[in-house]
Amino acid sequence: MLRFEGKVALVTGAASGIARATCERLASEGGAIFGIDVNGDGLAETEAIIKDAGGTIQVGVFDVTSREECHQAVQATLDAFSRLDILINVAGIVRFRKFLEMSEEEWKLVHAVNLDGPFFLCQAAIPHLLETSGNIVNVASNAGLMGQAYTSSYCSSKGALVQLTRSIAMEFLKSQIRVNAIAPGGVLTNLAHGIEFPDELDMDLMQRFMSPRGMSDATEIAGAIAYLASDEAKSVHGTIFSIDQGVTAG
Repeated sequence: MLRFEGKVALVTGAASGIARATCERLASEGGAIFGIDVNGDGLAETEAIIKDAGGTIQVGVFDVTSREECHQAVQATLDAFSRLDILINVAGIVRFRKFLEMSEEEWKLVHAVNLDGPFFLCQAAIPHLLETSGNIVNVASNAGLMGQAYTSSYCSSKGALVQLTRSIAMEFLKSQIRVNAIAPGGVLTNLAHGIEFPDELDMDLMQRFMSPRGMSDATEIAGAIAYLASDEAKSVHGTIFSIDQGVTAG
Protein backbone atom coordinates (compact mmCIF):
# COMPACT_ATOMS: atom_id res chain seq x y z
CA MET A 1 0.00 0.00 0.00
CA LEU A 2 1.09 3.55 -0.73
CA ARG A 3 -1.39 5.38 1.48
CA PHE A 4 1.04 8.26 2.06
CA GLU A 5 2.39 8.80 -1.44
CA GLY A 6 2.71 12.54 -2.02
CA LYS A 7 2.20 13.32 1.66
CA VAL A 8 4.61 14.80 4.21
CA ALA A 9 4.67 13.88 7.89
CA LEU A 10 6.44 15.66 10.74
CA VAL A 11 7.21 13.11 13.48
CA THR A 12 8.57 14.03 16.91
CA GLY A 13 10.70 11.73 19.04
CA ALA A 14 11.97 10.13 15.84
CA ALA A 15 15.28 8.91 17.28
CA SER A 16 13.79 5.70 18.71
CA GLY A 17 10.82 3.63 19.79
CA ILE A 18 7.28 4.27 18.60
CA ALA A 19 8.30 7.32 16.60
CA ARG A 20 11.05 5.48 14.71
CA ALA A 21 8.66 2.62 13.95
CA THR A 22 6.10 5.18 12.75
CA CYS A 23 8.65 6.86 10.48
CA GLU A 24 9.50 3.47 9.00
CA ARG A 25 5.84 2.57 8.48
CA LEU A 26 4.83 5.83 6.81
CA ALA A 27 7.96 5.90 4.65
CA SER A 28 7.34 2.31 3.54
CA GLU A 29 3.93 3.46 2.32
CA GLY A 30 5.33 6.31 0.24
CA GLY A 31 5.36 9.16 2.74
CA ALA A 32 8.09 11.77 3.05
CA ILE A 33 9.20 12.11 6.66
CA PHE A 34 10.71 14.97 8.60
CA GLY A 35 11.85 13.49 11.91
CA ILE A 36 12.88 15.54 14.93
CA ASP A 37 14.39 14.73 18.31
CA VAL A 38 16.98 16.07 20.73
CA ASN A 39 19.02 12.89 20.17
CA GLY A 40 21.09 13.54 17.07
CA ASP A 41 22.77 10.13 17.04
CA GLY A 42 19.43 8.35 17.24
CA LEU A 43 18.05 10.52 14.45
CA ALA A 44 21.00 9.57 12.25
CA GLU A 45 20.20 5.89 12.85
CA THR A 46 16.55 6.40 11.96
CA GLU A 47 17.54 8.31 8.83
CA ALA A 48 19.92 5.55 7.75
CA ILE A 49 17.34 2.80 8.32
CA ILE A 50 14.72 4.54 6.20
CA LYS A 51 17.05 5.60 3.41
CA ASP A 52 18.57 2.11 3.22
CA ALA A 53 15.02 0.79 2.73
CA GLY A 54 14.45 3.27 -0.10
CA GLY A 55 12.34 5.72 1.89
CA THR A 56 12.39 9.52 1.97
CA ILE A 57 13.38 11.27 5.18
CA GLN A 58 15.11 14.36 6.47
CA VAL A 59 15.87 14.93 10.13
CA GLY A 60 16.63 17.81 12.46
CA VAL A 61 17.60 18.29 16.07
CA PHE A 62 14.87 20.30 17.78
CA ASP A 63 13.71 20.57 21.40
CA VAL A 64 9.92 20.29 21.69
CA THR A 65 9.93 22.04 25.07
CA SER A 66 10.77 25.28 23.21
CA ARG A 67 7.96 27.12 21.44
CA GLU A 68 10.50 28.74 19.12
CA GLU A 69 12.07 25.42 18.14
CA CYS A 70 8.66 23.83 17.55
CA HIS A 71 7.83 26.59 15.08
CA GLN A 72 11.29 26.21 13.54
CA ALA A 73 10.69 22.47 13.10
CA VAL A 74 7.48 23.10 11.19
CA GLN A 75 9.23 25.65 9.00
CA ALA A 76 12.11 23.24 8.40
CA THR A 77 9.58 20.64 7.23
CA LEU A 78 8.10 23.14 4.80
CA ASP A 79 11.56 24.15 3.58
CA ALA A 80 12.42 20.51 2.96
CA PHE A 81 9.21 19.31 1.30
CA SER A 82 7.11 22.43 0.56
CA ARG A 83 4.03 21.09 2.37
CA LEU A 84 2.79 19.46 5.57
CA ASP A 85 0.03 16.86 5.66
CA ILE A 86 0.51 15.05 8.97
CA LEU A 87 1.79 15.98 12.43
CA ILE A 88 2.55 13.07 14.74
CA ASN A 89 3.46 14.04 18.31
CA VAL A 90 5.25 11.05 19.83
CA ALA A 91 8.06 12.58 21.91
CA GLY A 92 7.51 11.86 25.58
CA ILE A 93 9.16 11.12 28.90
CA VAL A 94 8.05 9.46 32.13
CA ARG A 95 9.25 9.76 35.70
CA PHE A 96 8.15 7.25 38.35
CA ARG A 97 8.26 9.05 41.68
CA LYS A 98 6.37 8.91 44.93
CA PHE A 99 4.03 11.86 44.90
CA LEU A 100 5.59 13.59 47.92
CA GLU A 101 9.06 13.17 46.41
CA MET A 102 8.34 14.60 42.94
CA SER A 103 10.58 17.62 42.42
CA GLU A 104 9.47 20.84 40.79
CA GLU A 105 12.12 20.37 38.12
CA GLU A 106 10.91 16.92 37.11
CA TRP A 107 7.24 17.96 37.26
CA LYS A 108 7.88 20.84 34.86
CA LEU A 109 10.10 18.78 32.54
CA VAL A 110 7.55 16.01 32.08
CA HIS A 111 4.80 18.51 31.28
CA ALA A 112 7.08 20.49 29.00
CA VAL A 113 7.85 17.45 26.83
CA ASN A 114 4.50 15.65 27.00
CA LEU A 115 2.12 18.61 26.84
CA ASP A 116 3.85 21.86 25.92
CA GLY A 117 5.54 20.29 22.90
CA PRO A 118 2.33 19.01 21.28
CA PHE A 119 0.60 22.30 22.08
CA PHE A 120 3.32 24.39 20.42
CA LEU A 121 3.59 22.07 17.42
CA CYS A 122 -0.16 21.96 16.86
CA GLN A 123 -0.29 25.75 16.91
CA ALA A 124 2.55 25.96 14.41
CA ALA A 125 1.29 23.19 12.14
CA ILE A 126 -2.46 23.75 11.92
CA PRO A 127 -2.35 26.74 9.53
CA HIS A 128 -0.46 24.53 7.06
CA LEU A 129 -2.58 21.44 7.72
CA LEU A 130 -5.65 23.49 6.87
CA GLU A 131 -4.14 24.08 3.42
CA THR A 132 -3.70 20.33 2.80
CA SER A 133 -6.74 19.01 4.70
CA GLY A 134 -4.19 17.24 6.86
CA ASN A 135 -4.35 15.64 10.27
CA ILE A 136 -2.74 15.32 13.68
CA VAL A 137 -2.10 12.19 15.73
CA ASN A 138 -1.04 12.75 19.33
CA VAL A 139 0.44 9.91 21.36
CA ALA A 140 -1.15 10.03 24.80
CA SER A 141 -1.25 7.00 27.12
CA ASN A 142 -3.57 4.77 29.11
CA ALA A 143 -2.10 6.82 31.99
CA GLY A 144 -4.06 9.74 30.61
CA LEU A 145 -7.30 7.80 31.03
CA MET A 146 -6.81 6.28 34.49
CA GLY A 147 -5.05 7.01 37.74
CA GLN A 148 -1.71 5.31 38.23
CA ALA A 149 0.40 5.25 41.37
CA TYR A 150 3.83 6.89 41.29
CA THR A 151 3.22 8.69 37.98
CA SER A 152 1.48 11.94 38.94
CA SER A 153 3.40 14.04 36.41
CA TYR A 154 2.99 11.53 33.60
CA CYS A 155 -0.71 10.91 34.24
CA SER A 156 -1.52 14.60 34.46
CA SER A 157 0.46 15.49 31.32
CA LYS A 158 -1.06 12.68 29.26
CA GLY A 159 -4.55 13.37 30.61
CA ALA A 160 -4.14 16.98 29.57
CA LEU A 161 -2.96 15.83 26.12
CA VAL A 162 -6.14 13.77 25.77
CA GLN A 163 -8.24 16.84 26.53
CA LEU A 164 -6.08 19.07 24.32
CA THR A 165 -6.74 16.64 21.46
CA ARG A 166 -10.48 16.75 22.04
CA SER A 167 -10.55 20.52 22.42
CA ILE A 168 -8.66 21.13 19.17
CA ALA A 169 -10.89 18.60 17.41
CA MET A 170 -14.00 20.47 18.50
CA GLU A 171 -12.63 23.89 17.61
CA PHE A 172 -11.83 22.73 14.08
CA LEU A 173 -14.93 20.57 13.65
CA LYS A 174 -16.11 22.65 10.67
CA SER A 175 -12.76 22.42 8.88
CA GLN A 176 -11.37 19.49 6.90
CA ILE A 177 -8.49 18.68 9.26
CA ARG A 178 -8.67 15.72 11.63
CA VAL A 179 -7.23 15.52 15.15
CA ASN A 180 -6.95 12.24 17.04
CA ALA A 181 -4.86 10.55 19.71
CA ILE A 182 -3.82 7.05 20.62
CA ALA A 183 -3.50 5.87 24.20
CA PRO A 184 -1.01 2.99 24.39
CA GLY A 185 -0.36 0.93 27.49
CA GLY A 186 3.10 -0.50 28.11
CA VAL A 187 5.22 -0.68 24.95
CA LEU A 188 8.58 -2.39 24.54
CA THR A 189 10.75 0.65 23.81
CA ASN A 190 13.82 2.37 25.23
CA LEU A 191 11.45 4.54 27.29
CA ALA A 192 10.07 1.47 29.05
CA HIS A 193 13.47 -0.14 29.53
CA GLY A 194 14.92 3.05 31.01
CA ILE A 195 12.31 3.55 33.75
CA GLU A 196 13.68 4.01 37.25
CA PHE A 197 11.25 2.95 39.97
CA PRO A 198 11.16 4.50 43.45
CA ASP A 199 12.41 2.55 46.43
CA GLU A 200 9.90 0.52 48.46
CA LEU A 201 7.07 0.82 45.95
CA ASP A 202 3.86 -1.14 46.57
CA MET A 203 3.53 -3.76 43.82
CA ASP A 204 -0.16 -4.23 44.61
CA LEU A 205 -0.70 -0.67 43.41
CA MET A 206 1.49 -1.24 40.34
CA GLN A 207 -0.47 -4.33 39.31
CA ARG A 208 -3.60 -2.24 38.84
CA PHE A 209 -2.22 -0.78 35.61
CA MET A 210 -0.32 -3.81 34.29
CA SER A 211 -2.02 -6.28 31.94
CA PRO A 212 -1.48 -10.04 32.25
CA ARG A 213 -1.21 -9.97 28.45
CA GLY A 214 2.13 -8.19 28.68
CA MET A 215 3.38 -5.24 26.66
CA SER A 216 2.81 -4.17 23.07
CA ASP A 217 5.36 -3.84 20.31
CA ALA A 218 6.25 -0.48 18.78
CA THR A 219 5.37 -1.71 15.29
CA GLU A 220 1.74 -2.38 16.19
CA ILE A 221 1.44 1.10 17.71
CA ALA A 222 2.93 2.49 14.51
CA GLY A 223 0.31 0.58 12.55
CA ALA A 224 -2.48 2.23 14.51
CA ILE A 225 -0.92 5.65 14.01
CA ALA A 226 -0.62 4.97 10.29
CA TYR A 227 -4.31 4.09 10.09
CA LEU A 228 -5.39 7.26 11.90
CA ALA A 229 -3.08 9.37 9.75
CA SER A 230 -4.34 7.82 6.51
CA ASP A 231 -7.38 8.60 4.38
CA GLU A 232 -8.85 5.28 5.51
CA ALA A 233 -9.71 7.08 8.75
CA LYS A 234 -11.38 10.02 7.01
CA SER A 235 -14.38 9.87 9.37
CA VAL A 236 -12.31 9.51 12.55
CA HIS A 237 -12.02 12.84 14.35
CA GLY A 238 -11.61 13.65 18.03
CA THR A 239 -11.14 10.03 19.07
CA ILE A 240 -8.81 8.56 21.69
CA PHE A 241 -7.81 5.13 20.43
CA SER A 242 -6.71 2.79 23.23
CA ILE A 243 -4.07 0.11 22.59
CA ASP A 244 -3.41 -1.14 26.10
CA GLN A 245 -3.94 -4.91 26.33
CA GLY A 246 -7.31 -4.30 28.00
CA VAL A 247 -6.01 -2.28 30.96
CA THR A 248 -8.66 0.44 30.69
CA ALA A 249 -11.51 -1.88 29.69
CA GLY A 250 -12.87 -2.25 33.19
